[in-house]
Amino acid sequence: MRDGFSEPFGLRVHRAISWIGRAEEEAARRDPDAQFIFLWIAFNAAYAGELNERETPSERDAFRLFFQTLASADAQRVIYNALWWKFSGSVRLLLDNRYIFGPFWREAVSGESSGGWRDAFEASNRLAREALSSSDVGALLEIVFDRLYVLRNQIVHGASTWSGSVNRSQIVDGAAVLAFLTPVFVDLMMDNPTLDWGRPFYPVVS
Repeated sequence: MRDGFSEPFGLRVHRAISWIGRAEEEAARRDPDAQFIFLWIAFNAAYAGELNERETPSERDAFRLFFQTLASADAQRVIYNALWWKFSGSVRLLLDNRYIFGPFWREAVSGESSGGWRDAFEASNRLAREALSSSDVGALLEIVFDRLYVLRNQIVHGASTWSGSVNRSQIVDGAAVLAFLTPVFVDLMMDNPTLDWGRPFYPVVS
C-alpha cells in the first residue's frame, strides 16, 4: 500500500485488493462462480459508501457516481482501452445474453408474452455501442454493470446452481469482465487518492 493515503481511503483500497487476490485464487481453481462473487465483493469495497448499507434502487445511483468519478480520473483512457479490446469478446457476449437483462425476467415472471423486453434489449445494446463509439465510458459502464448486477442477484440470492450448466456462459463472461475491470478501477483510485471516493462501510474501530 502506498504511503500518504488517508486512513479511510487506504482501508477501502486494501479491502478491494484483498478480495481481488482471493478471486485470482478461484480463477486458478477454475471456479468462475466463486471468482465472480469475490470480484463483486472487491467492486463493492471499491465503490460502496457508508450510506449505501441496504441495497435499494439508489444502488445504481451509487454505481453512476462511482463511474463518473472514475471516468473523470482516467486521463489515459485506461478503462476505455480495456473495454475496446474486450468489447468483441466477453463484454459483447455479456450484453448479448438476455438471461441477465432485467426486463426479460420481469416479463417472464409476470407471464406476459408481449415481447416488449426485446425492444428494450436492442435499445440498450445500441446505446452500449454508441457509448463505445463516442468514448462515453461512464454510460457504457452503467449498461455493463446493470447486466452484472442482475447476474450478481441471481447468484447471491440463491437463484442459480453452483457450477450449473444453465447459466454457465453468463457466469464465465461476467467473471471475465469483472476480472479485467475491477483491478483497473482500483489502480485508478490509487493514482487519484485525493478525489472524493467516499468513506468506506464499517470502518475499523477499537
